[in-house]
Amino acid sequence: MEKIAVLGAGSWGTALGFVLADNGHDVRIWGHRQEIIDGINEMHENKKYLPGVELPMTMRGYTSLEEAILGVETVILAVPTKAIREVLQSLGEVATNPLTIVHVSKGVEPDTLLRISEMIEQEMEPAKLQDVVVLSGPSHAEEVSRRQPTTVTSSSKNMKAAEKVQDLFNNHQYFRVYTNPDVIGVEIGGALKNIIALAAGITDGLGYGDNAKAALMTRGLAEIARLGSVLGANPLTFSGLTGIGDLIVTCTSVHSRNWRAGNMLGKGHKLEEVLDNMGMVVEGVRTTKAAHQLAEKYDVKMPITQALYDVLFNDVSAKAAVDSLMSRTKTHEMEDLANILGERKN
Repeated sequence: MEKIAVLGAGSWGTALGFVLADNGHDVRIWGHRQEIIDGINEMHENKKYLPGVELPMTMRGYTSLEEAILGVETVILAVPTKAIREVLQSLGEVATNPLTIVHVSKGVEPDTLLRISEMIEQEMEPAKLQDVVVLSGPSHAEEVSRRQPTTVTSSSKNMKAAEKVQDLFNNHQYFRVYTNPDVIGVEIGGALKNIIALAAGITDGLGYGDNAKAALMTRGLAEIARLGSVLGANPLTFSGLTGIGDLIVTCTSVHSRNWRAGNMLGKGHKLEEVLDNMGMVVEGVRTTKAAHQLAEKYDVKMPITQALYDVLFNDVSAKAAVDSLMSRTKTHEMEDLANILGERKN
């Protein structure tokens, strides 16, 4: 048994705490909102984010970060990307020993264009940071907390750290963890699939069919691999759980907040209205801006990302954006694969 702190009392942080508690660990879950923490401690339920799920007795809630990490060596970072720096700064102030930080969020920071692992390394003092591990894959909190079969990937520059996280989370009944040394690919796949999920929601909102969604997902994966490879990822990673696996689940499930947000956009709602109605962070919006900046910086063609960026930030209608994608200059499907493999070889 290990004492583990989960920072973030949203649906995903709570679900991962659920898995760790199921595996016999002492889980401390930290959050800002007193009513959520009280519900976890008194009713053993997170009514706002996972209603109807009975949480294990070995999960305890805290609003004090210092108390939550007392005696802890492993911290699960489960907050939205826009809050990561603030939380890390607070963590650095109260940490008294080197921590292994396992981040489970999916995004890229606009303007700095840093991946989350890079943000962690930038914010934490070396003396207080043991290792950084990424845990990512096709996983909805609603299903994990109901013990439905799920597979994810653990990745780190230090594979011993990745394997330790694999052991912490692996549950032979419903939660299987693989390892992958390709941190860049795992993070980029997990972040950019939210862009494609937004776009998939838009096509559904417009009333288009399965043909359109299949095309969008396939060409979207090509965009992800194209940018990821330029950034140093292994192209094969995008054929795995954190690539095509995460893309499938996020583009096709009603649990996906990015798909739901895109669906509302496709039906004609404005972005501000969509975000107000969601009640949870839609990471794909922020990541679209970052991916657009990365595409410009590295001169990578990302037409789906560009079209979505125009819808979100340039007031282009969803229908006009789809029309622009369909009218692009003809090309050969295998050009992408050849270019990606050529870049990797060089």
